[in-house]
Amino acid sequence: MSTDLSFATIERPDGALVLAVAGEIDMSNAASFATALTAARTEAGTDSFVVDLTAVEYLDSAGLAVLFQHVDHATLVAAPLLAPVLAIAGLDDVTTIKS
Repeated sequence: MSTDLSFATIERPDGALVLAVAGEIDMSNAASFATALTAARTEAGTDSFVVDLTAVEYLDSAGLAVLFQHVDHATLVAAPLLAPVLAIAGLDDVTTIKS
């Protein structure tokens, strides 16, 4: 059974592409998360894009592994409770994390 996860692609006024993610990211839906990130990366082209994780309530190692595949093109935005998890995983060493 897959946990609830939703995506929305938004273009900010400055032209930056944002993939807004809401719900829980775990091994049951990590493939969907990977597909959404790949689509956003493709849509952004050579530009970087923003992954808004502020509405993510849970993120396990499968979700972290997916994020690591896109760090060279993604800036992460995380809620205050999720940002330390991303930092402990080492994502702050390879990409920008904003909270």
